[in-house]
Amino acid sequence: MVLAGGCATVPRTAAPPPAPDAAALTIVAEIALERGDCSTASATYAKAALLASAAVAQRASEVGLACEDLPAAWSSVQRWRELAPQSRQAQALYATVALKLYRIADARAAVQAFFSLPAAHGRHAADGGLADLTTLLLQECDPPEVFAALHGIVDTTNASSARLTLLGELALEAYDARAAAGYAARAVRASPDDPRANRLLARAYVVLGQPAKAIAVAREFMRAQPRRGRFALADVYQQLGRVEDAHQELERLRADDAPRAQVDRHLAVLAYDAGDLREAQQRFAELATSGEGDEATLMYLSDIAAREGDVQAALAGYGKLAQSSMGLQAREKAAALLLTSHRQAAALALLQRYARQHPEDEVDVTVAEAQLLADHGGAAAALKLLDTGLSTHPEHPALQYERAIVLEQAGRVSESVQALQGLLARRPDDPTVLNALGYTLADHGLQLAQAESLIRRALVQMPDNPAVLDSMGWVRLREGDAKGALPSLERAYQIGHDAQIASHWGQALWAACRHEAARKVWAEALARNPDSKSLQAVVARFVPNAQ
Repeated sequence: MVLAGGCATVPRTAAPPPAPDAAALTIVAEIALERGDCSTASATYAKAALLASAAVAQRASEVGLACEDLPAAWSSVQRWRELAPQSRQAQALYATVALKLYRIADARAAVQAFFSLPAAHGRHAADGGLADLTTLLLQECDPPEVFAALHGIVDTTNASSARLTLLGELALEAYDARAAAGYAARAVRASPDDPRANRLLARAYVVLGQPAKAIAVAREFMRAQPRRGRFALADVYQQLGRVEDAHQELERLRADDAPRAQVDRHLAVLAYDAGDLREAQQRFAELATSGEGDEATLMYLSDIAAREGDVQAALAGYGKLAQSSMGLQAREKAAALLLTSHRQAAALALLQRYARQHPEDEVDVTVAEAQLLADHGGAAAALKLLDTGLSTHPEHPALQYERAIVLEQAGRVSESVQALQGLLARRPDDPTVLNALGYTLADHGLQLAQAESLIRRALVQMPDNPAVLDSMGWVRLREGDAKGALPSLERAYQIGHDAQIASHWGQALWAACRHEAARKVWAEALARNPDSKSLQAVVARFVPNAQ
């Protein structure tokens, strides 16, 4: 047989696609950025980073972080650190992204490498770059994560008062008052006249529930520095909730010719915190008309107008703050007022305009918008918004966390628990997630033993967080141990003065047959938070004739 195969047409093999070109990818990414397509830009830059130089990997890391595309940022910053192991910038950004993903061990390793490298000569060369690194980390991450990355890594041998105070302030923001007091005490020994260190030490003692020590620190600082420390004792009394003592001390300072505007500002804040809106409004108004007011003064006046039902005046005040450093906070409050007035479109437009003007805050604005919608009966719209946000910012923990919280608000408790469990699997030992999951279980009477275990794990990392202390008291009350719930709830309220905490504390007191004490707690909390619907509902249930 003659083979005919030689006459057959040989099929052509398709040519392989051209290998990705780093330069072309970079151009595509930059064009996407110019068009506002952050998602394409960060993903494309992440591909370019795997093929190009350290400079491209750096740009890719910065774009991924700015676009809040954490998977892309993590891929890019790992590459940058690999290509530039001697770069402090690479180590710092690597630590930042690692913290956002709650990769604490990775962040600590990068921080350790950061401090092992020579510091650049500059403004913060004396502290080895700690101030700049801390500022960068806090821009992107919450204090508990930042403190977890720095604590025990930063060398404090023969450290300056400034370095110790910075670490102490961070510890206090991370809800670890014992560590804060330790740093502050060393700072005061290093520089007894340092006002920041003295204020920090006094505040740490307040949070620790050691008022005598706090007052002693304030008095000693006032004695050593009569001018720089003149308000120290008044501040401590106010932090302790001793309103009358604080008022008397401020009047004494006025008689001693302390700066009138400073005294009035302290008195105004004191009156506001105590729920005396008439006095607070009068004092803040006097500060504003005398030219001594600031952005905070206008915010207080707007808040007072809102609490007194003068929506128009409140919106006008918040509007004046819209372009200030307090712009997002002011817009959130204005949006809440508009939603209460059933003006949803106007409310959301306020936040969306801010997001367009500040694209770097897009995730924060999305979370704020979702919270407002959920709080005003729009849980379904909030979930849709968060799902859209997650499509643009995949696996973003803030969006995932808020979605779990909104699911619970929508009554989808099982889905909320599953979402929090999934988030915890990706962020093991994250105290915020531990607390949220524990509280959700406790609040719905589910798996109380597990709920308590989760909350205890959160307390190990944030022993002075009022929200976590409240959760511990609440789960103990749910377990039927009213007496055991009281210490945590009392301490939580002393630290935070939150209406929800007061609600729980009062209920525990009531269950422990201390009805008069419960009434007193609720009355004080209502004076501070007269608009709290949850607190009003609890008081109406237990003391129906109280209002």
